[in-house]
Amino acid sequence: MRIRNRRWFVLGFDRTLAHSLLRQSIIVIVALLLALGAAYLMLCVFNQDWEKFCSDEKLNKYLLPIYLLIDSNALNNLYMGSDQTYVEGWALVVCSIIFLFGAFIFNGVIIGVITNFIDRRVRSHQEGHIHYLNSGHYIIMGYDDMVPSIISHVLADKKAYVLLLTSMNAMELREKLLKSFSVKQMERVIINYGHRTSIETYKDIHLESAEKVYIVGNHENPAHDAINVECVDAICQYLSRPNVKDTPTRITCVFKDLDTYAAFKTSEIFKRVGELGMEFVPYNFFTGWAKQVFVKRKYRDFDFPEPEFDYPAVYGKGITPEDERYVHLVFVGTTNFAVAFAMEAAHVLHFPNADKVKTRITFIDKNADKEKDEFIIRNRHFFEVQSYYYRDLSEMTEKDAWVTPYEKQKQGKPIGDYLRFSGKDANFLDVEFEFIKGDVFSKNVQDEVSGWAKEHGEKQYLSIFLALADQRQNFVLGMNMPDEVYDHEVPVFIRQDRSDNFVTDLRRADRREKETDRLPYTKVKENGELDEKKRHARYANIYPFGMNETAYSADEHSLKRAKLINYLYSTMPSEHQFQGILALDAMPAEKIWEEADEKWKELSVALKWSNLYSAYAIRTKLATLRAMRGLDIDDTSHDCDMLTDDEVKVLALVEHNRWNVEKLLMGYRKARKEEDKYEHEDIQDQLKRNKKLFIHHDIRPFEALDGIKKLDEEFSRYIPWIMRMTEKNV
Repeated sequence: MRIRNRRWFVLGFDRTLAHSLLRQSIIVIVALLLALGAAYLMLCVFNQDWEKFCSDEKLNKYLLPIYLLIDSNALNNLYMGSDQTYVEGWALVVCSIIFLFGAFIFNGVIIGVITNFIDRRVRSHQEGHIHYLNSGHYIIMGYDDMVPSIISHVLADKKAYVLLLTSMNAMELREKLLKSFSVKQMERVIINYGHRTSIETYKDIHLESAEKVYIVGNHENPAHDAINVECVDAICQYLSRPNVKDTPTRITCVFKDLDTYAAFKTSEIFKRVGELGMEFVPYNFFTGWAKQVFVKRKYRDFDFPEPEFDYPAVYGKGITPEDERYVHLVFVGTTNFAVAFAMEAAHVLHFPNADKVKTRITFIDKNADKEKDEFIIRNRHFFEVQSYYYRDLSEMTEKDAWVTPYEKQKQGKPIGDYLRFSGKDANFLDVEFEFIKGDVFSKNVQDEVSGWAKEHGEKQYLSIFLALADQRQNFVLGMNMPDEVYDHEVPVFIRQDRSDNFVTDLRRADRREKETDRLPYTKVKENGELDEKKRHARYANIYPFGMNETAYSADEHSLKRAKLINYLYSTMPSEHQFQGILALDAMPAEKIWEEADEKWKELSVALKWSNLYSAYAIRTKLATLRAMRGLDIDDTSHDCDMLTDDEVKVLALVEHNRWNVEKLLMGYRKARKEEDKYEHEDIQDQLKRNKKLFIHHDIRPFEALDGIKKLDEEFSRYIPWIMRMTEKNV
């Protein structure tokens, strides 16, 4: 027991020394007081003449011990004295001992404490143990390759500060960030050590006073998504404490897995976040990039963030109802990128010529026979309604290879082995999928791509996405596509891990913006005449995507539009009719936004996503409107003009086609005969309740709807108002 007590004391003493400067200072003060007490005691015991000596030397008798302790020259002065007075005998011994105490404490311990304080302060700062920010900051939890893009987004606000909470080595992390940010920018980035699931850490970083929180984690951790969910729960638990009064305005949580991300689009698992007054925004790396390509149509070089580079529209200059060309997206590989891009494209790419042709999404993969089954099972309710195409080019004969791709498509038969509906209740969607088994480097597949490229601009709008897991293969393939791909200026999107520089520089070198700078191309027609035109060089239409450090791209305009869409639906004064535009224009914009924010917080997760996808598709609809009006695809000058009745009818059809696909891909299913309100009108009120179980009776062709189709027309009519409210930005 005695040994245990001694060890406990030593452990406590060592912990006191190592814990903080305050505790070290307390130890020094205690030692000083003990030495001072001992000094008074020794002077009283061993020197009866010390009071006389102090009087002769005109020293305060109570200050003599302090004088001996703190003045390094005190002993010499006392020994020499003045007017032949001096200290001798035991007095000299006692004074010497007291002086040694002082020399040890002041010249040794205190200097050591000060030096240690400076050293600890510097080390604590470098290791992220000192907390500086207490309000209005942006918190990023965890570190991943996409963190620099989030920091860059936050630092766009010149007054914003970023607090990066990580369990990584802070000094190494600072060196990493210095590759992406200047020293001046890094002055607004504070790195703090801590674990994102530790509630005790939140008080130190003043989480409740932060503006926004980004939960990132590290994608290399197999439990990435589970830990981030745990982090959200911990934040909610912390913010629910009685002494916590404030909350951040938004929590953005990154999910690595596509299925996890999809599940949270219809789940109320984070309902508590909304109840605490915060917005919850799930974010996925792959779908985030898909939105950059299909919705924002912009990307940036992280080394030169301004200006942003434009992506081409995969639908050319816009598609009108009379257009017989279809949008064709070809994904090489069935990786997470390919799947995410295909899903987002199906959500937003809808056009008014669906009665003639459908948007086609093609996957090319060596294992397409197996990959297609997994994709179909993931989206089973879509394929219960819509058939798909499957072809095996790995077993094509040489004779088959010479049949044109267009003829093959006409010969190909849709496969409906997952269909649960038939007749007018099947194959009415405006998006279809195709799966091709084959090696992309094989002659058969290369010939197929070549045939598609020849039709680009005439029968289809072709875009090729090289999304293989191996970046080198993507690059090799992108640099060596069939000549027809480059000759017909087919956009080729090449997945890059980090830097876009090489692909971007190649495109800029080969692209001639001025007609006079383009390269002459001449060929002889069948009639012997010369056909002359000017073209860009070979790599003028290659584009990078998927770079890690430019992954995060917030789309605040789409979020605002989604809130306005929900506001219109939730404030309808009567069935199938919104408030009048004149009435809305008469209301203060601040009041509309305030109410829109409140109603958004009350919305279910599934309906939030429904409104978001509707907002994403507005850009595609605007391209259609511009094409119908004879305008350039990027001409925004008439986006706020009122729609004609014909334009309203066209966009209403597009909207319902979009809505059909959205609902099926989000997990809703088409009502079967025994569940369909259109089949049992006498009990339709009871059947409508099935919507809470993700069974929707309005998943059907536009012409087969009842009066609900008027709501699609009503929404389309209000698109210009939505554009005006969001500052005309597209």
